[in-house]
Amino acid sequence: MMGQMMSMPLLISSLIQHAARHSGNTEIVSKRCEGDLHRTTWSEVVRRARQLAQALDRLGLAAGDRVGTLAWNGHRHLEIYYGVSGSARVCHTINPRLFPEQIAWIANDAQDAALCFDLTFLPLVEKIGPQLTTVRHFILMTDRAHMPAQTTLPGLLCFDDLLAAEDGHYVWPEFDEHTASTLCYTSGTTGHPKGAVYSHRSTVLHAYAAALPDAMACSRRDVILPVVPMFHVNAWGLPYAMAIVGSKVVFPGPHLDGKSLYELFESEQVTFSAGVPTVWLGLLNYVATNALRFSSFKRTVIGGSACPPAMLRTLMDDYGVEVIHAWGMTELSPLGTLSKLGSDELKLPLAEQRHLLEKQGKAIYGIDMTIVDDQRRELPWDGRSAGNLVVRGPWVIDSYFGQTASPLVPVSGQDGRDAGLWFPTGDVATIDAAGFMQITDRSKDVIKSGGEWISSIELENIAMAHPGVHEAAVIAVAHPKWDERPLLVVVPKPGVTLTRDEVLAFYEGKIAKWQVPDDVVVVAEIPHTATGKMLKLKLREQFRGHRLPGC
Repeated sequence: MMGQMMSMPLLISSLIQHAARHSGNTEIVSKRCEGDLHRTTWSEVVRRARQLAQALDRLGLAAGDRVGTLAWNGHRHLEIYYGVSGSARVCHTINPRLFPEQIAWIANDAQDAALCFDLTFLPLVEKIGPQLTTVRHFILMTDRAHMPAQTTLPGLLCFDDLLAAEDGHYVWPEFDEHTASTLCYTSGTTGHPKGAVYSHRSTVLHAYAAALPDAMACSRRDVILPVVPMFHVNAWGLPYAMAIVGSKVVFPGPHLDGKSLYELFESEQVTFSAGVPTVWLGLLNYVATNALRFSSFKRTVIGGSACPPAMLRTLMDDYGVEVIHAWGMTELSPLGTLSKLGSDELKLPLAEQRHLLEKQGKAIYGIDMTIVDDQRRELPWDGRSAGNLVVRGPWVIDSYFGQTASPLVPVSGQDGRDAGLWFPTGDVATIDAAGFMQITDRSKDVIKSGGEWISSIELENIAMAHPGVHEAAVIAVAHPKWDERPLLVVVPKPGVTLTRDEVLAFYEGKIAKWQVPDDVVVVAEIPHTATGKMLKLKLREQFRGHRLPGC
């Protein structure tokens, strides 16, 4: 017997239609590249998204054509998100922080038919333009007044002019919900980046899950400022979740320094945000240096890399901001887990609650996860057994763009039975009996000393709690007896002088002596990837010949 319900595809266009109908007058504020603070509404965004769909028709872009973006968080980028995907084309967000050669390679690999970009990136696009073999239309995301007098780009189009030429009387088409909606590439720290192609169905389901109370808890009452860029895995699904709930939105544009963020948080009364730890370091340093407080900021999601416990405690204890520790990947659209406490956990002593919040948390509905040994046999969820983290779900990739081979691997249960195909994340983790997952390392970053594993993340978290440490990274260096030993690389806070002995003494009583780093190197900065993660590959290259004391 079949159900007798209406058959309506889950399409991204339905999200923006809902926001316009039920939260049409709610503001969307953008701090733009042009230097102004722009205000619009959900109703205006959906009108302009329809105009964009018409403009793409006029430019000859067919269903399935890729439209690339090199843009900051702003209203025009949001209009592209919906105008492109809603018209059955594919929105391809490109990370502008990558090397120009990588950007050109990604645009060509995706076969982008059009490229939309902010004013900030005009020189970049002019540089790589001749290398973009499939791009037929270059579109500058600005108004006529800010168009350049001269450019090397052929037939450069003005975004606002394109939209103004259309009447907006556009009916969103209906099509198979499994149709491709968006394309995001991995950060590509090793080899070429790989493309993850999301569908309308997977994106809508992911947005539903992201907005749930035990996830990001998005609400129409919120004022949401996504610090995480819209070119970083679709800003973790927030552009879609915000439409579902119809919240007020504040976009920071390129202004991501501590001062600019704080002023925007206060002037627009932001209640919720999301971003990587490096951004919060800058904001917290600015707030602490100027003895400031937050008047409206109540909670934030921190992901991209592990949130140092010291940062979590500072936000929660000193500023009253709830921290939701999260984990995910490009291949997961990206959300996998978020750390929220239930009624049972809230009965625990504060120290035990904090210990749970420092973990990456529980899987949200739609994600199934487990840990396996090197033979891909499932390991117990006891909070101690560390294994390779594997996942599956309706917004987990089945294969990469342009590749026929699938990355999925077979897994066996503890009883030896076939548990099906799962995506190998490359992370090493533990899962406790209550389902709280904790990343202990990336498989390529784990330190194997004398046959025992040492977690680089745990060592980094301890170092980050030192009052004089701004940032810390731990890598493995060769040792003649133990094979590998940990080397700690630290960046001191401004005006602070750190010594090796002082930092190593800070580890006493916090971890087993054999796990304490063998040496400390103080540097001016730690290299980061284009998505804000510490670039340990470069650190390992830099310190490959480092001689540890006594060697």
